[in-house]
Amino acid sequence: MAAYYPEKPSTEQKAEMKQFFSIFSNFYPCNYCAEDLKNQLKESPPKTDSQKELSQWLCRVHNNINRRLGKKEFDCSKVDERWKTGWKDGSCD
Repeated sequence: MAAYYPEKPSTEQKAEMKQFFSIFSNFYPCNYCAEDLKNQLKESPPKTDSQKELSQWLCRVHNNINRRLGKKEFDCSKVDERWKTGWKDGSCD
């Protein structure tokens, strides 16, 4: 979703994206994760000024959760390559 967010979003798109994450946190199936996401949204609201800002913000949020769960972090410099343009070596996931 963040990979295809506009590079120059309208005021309405920015507001809707922020609202999406707020609503999403209310319906996340894991209560522990939902509360964690709500706290992260309070501490660091979504960065919605561009596709790059939103993608990097979401990657950081995802990595915060991965750290808490003891999972490997994703290299945020590769967000577009992973979700939008494809791996540079032409491989699939």
